[in-house]
Amino acid sequence: MPTKPTIFKRATVARSRLFRADEIQLRFSNGEQRTYEKLCSGGPGAVLIVPLLDENTVLLVREYAVGIEDYHLALPKGAIDAGEDLLQAANRELKEEVGYGARKLQFLKKINLSPAYMEHGINIVLAWDLYAERLEGDEPEPIEVVPFPLADLLSLVMRPDVCEGRSIAALFLAREWLAGRLPLTSPVVTPEAPVDEQ
Repeated sequence: MPTKPTIFKRATVARSRLFRADEIQLRFSNGEQRTYEKLCSGGPGAVLIVPLLDENTVLLVREYAVGIEDYHLALPKGAIDAGEDLLQAANRELKEEVGYGARKLQFLKKINLSPAYMEHGINIVLAWDLYAERLEGDEPEPIEVVPFPLADLLSLVMRPDVCEGRSIAALFLAREWLAGRLPLTSPVVTPEAPVDEQ
């Protein structure tokens, strides 16, 4: 494993309502020096949820993405609020965007979006044993929920309206976990949920 470079100077060079960019001066172990810029994260992080309606059906959301100036189909996601852990945030975001809560949640993996210049990462959470519950969110318009069969995962990710790399990676991780090919050390969490009345 190589020796990590030494940071000898850091300064914020730009800031907006959502982003902060830092300039970082590094010295590598061989003496080379470089200046990099990176987008820094703020707050406690974010979650991306793979909600399973049943063992064969994933729930996606269609919403507007200003980065591509179009609607796209992706997994629900959102910021972790102060005081929440990532599984609580996942269940809340699921209720806000999809209209379901989960009786079972499994953390799969944290992935980084573009580690060469971004600090931002997102925690992938699998959610199943769903029950209907809607919380009010902060979306500017109603979100369309689209069920899709996991058996057709390849055709899903090849659609032109499925372009978000985080969602594509999460769907493949979920498929591997469901098939028993993704060993995890974190336990399945069962949050408190309403009891079904029969």
